[in-house]
Amino acid sequence: MYVDDVPNRNSRPAILLRESRRQGKKTIKKTLANMTDWPKELVDTIRLVLKGETMVPKEGLFGIERSVPHGHVEAVLGTIRRLGIEDVIASKRCRERDLVVAMIIQRLIAPCSKLATTREWHDTTLGEELEVLDASEDDLYAALDWLRQRQERIETKLAKKHLPEGAVVLYDLTSSTYYGRTRSASRWVKSSTTTRWANISR
Repeated sequence: MYVDDVPNRNSRPAILLRESRRQGKKTIKKTLANMTDWPKELVDTIRLVLKGETMVPKEGLFGIERSVPHGHVEAVLGTIRRLGIEDVIASKRCRERDLVVAMIIQRLIAPCSKLATTREWHDTTLGEELEVLDASEDDLYAALDWLRQRQERIETKLAKKHLPEGAVVLYDLTSSTYYGRTRSASRWVKSSTTTRWANISR
């Protein structure tokens, strides 16, 4: 028994389930079923069975041992790459850049301490995507030191990309302090605002 594809000149091939036997010097074919209109997956399965393949339910082919969240990581990492932030931090990929980018993403999706960050990377695909699963807390602080040394270069890159020649940038730093001696005591708020400016030159 076999599946036979019979060409048709003016239409699609006919798919027939046949058996054959020898009668003297002739081969006698007998058509058992016309499978032309059957689903392709079913026809392919019959082909495999007739060839001696052992078929098993697809559920038995594999099992899910662990499923790690990925969607939010892909969304943030993809945005960072579209914005070119990695190249702003460092033009060439390196361990420190990957750590910094991973910390930025972690800060956006689930802010936590540096120690907790290294643990969180094992619960999403972030650590694997940027190859930082083996990073320690000390590695993160070392990467921040590396980033601090690059601050001027990063600011220059951002200025060239987003600001016209000679632009002046103003920003303020505001801090608030609360005072009180007892639960019923009045509280005063001390607010100080410092305005800083920078003359951007390329």
